[in-house]
Amino acid sequence: MGYGETYGALLEAIAEQADSIAMRYFRAEELRTERKGDGTAVTQADRAVEEMARAKVATGGLALDVLGEEMGGGDWHAASKSGRARMIIDPIDGTEEFSRGIPTFGTLLGIELNGEIVAGIASAPGLGSRWWAYRGEGAYRNGKRIHVSQVGKLSEAMIFTTGTGPSKNREIIERIRRLPDASRNSRAFGGYWQHMLVAEGAIDAALDWTSKPWDLAPLGIIVEEAGGRSTNLRGERTIYSGQLVSTNGKIHDEVLKILE
Repeated sequence: MGYGETYGALLEAIAEQADSIAMRYFRAEELRTERKGDGTAVTQADRAVEEMARAKVATGGLALDVLGEEMGGGDWHAASKSGRARMIIDPIDGTEEFSRGIPTFGTLLGIELNGEIVAGIASAPGLGSRWWAYRGEGAYRNGKRIHVSQVGKLSEAMIFTTGTGPSKNREIIERIRRLPDASRNSRAFGGYWQHMLVAEGAIDAALDWTSKPWDLAPLGIIVEEAGGRSTNLRGERTIYSGQLVSTNGKIHDEVLKILE
């Protein structure tokens, strides 16, 4: 049995209801934005999506632990040691955008098994898009197979980058700056969407610098199943080091080299 057959129905059901919840609050008068202890934004939509997802897992008949941004669920610094698979969820990735009426938010869902992400969905109802991948089964957007670009040089590439978060670390900012300076064209956006643009071949590389596992869980598998690469700055395939570099594969080593 493939991972899609095992986990697909549950993840799709969660994504469908997450889209409905998110759009009910998006640009609505009753949306309330608060600040958590780390300064990041949270809304009632974030909490409602995660509560729904956990309820579906609890009744879904699969032996799954859950790690989520809003309600925790064990050690988020490392892969689950329980021996069970776990679902990792960011109920609303891009809450800052969501709270400001910008449609580039999304719900991120990943299934981690024995330290490996084997299934992932990124659902963006504001963009009318949903990306997914199951290990060994390809990557898709709205049911259509997607593939990374064929650009072979960073100097010919279009890349997206992110910032440093609240730290505003000048040294890191200068390191990040090297990437757009070496590319043909660049934009600064950050978040899951830029990695999905890599997966579908719209851009050639994307960089996030300060991220948690729930920000990254489904992104790498979607990029990899589309033919690209997703690693940290040391070339390691992990969601636990804070950074994620996604490329079409052809320029990956060049991108890592310039960020050293």
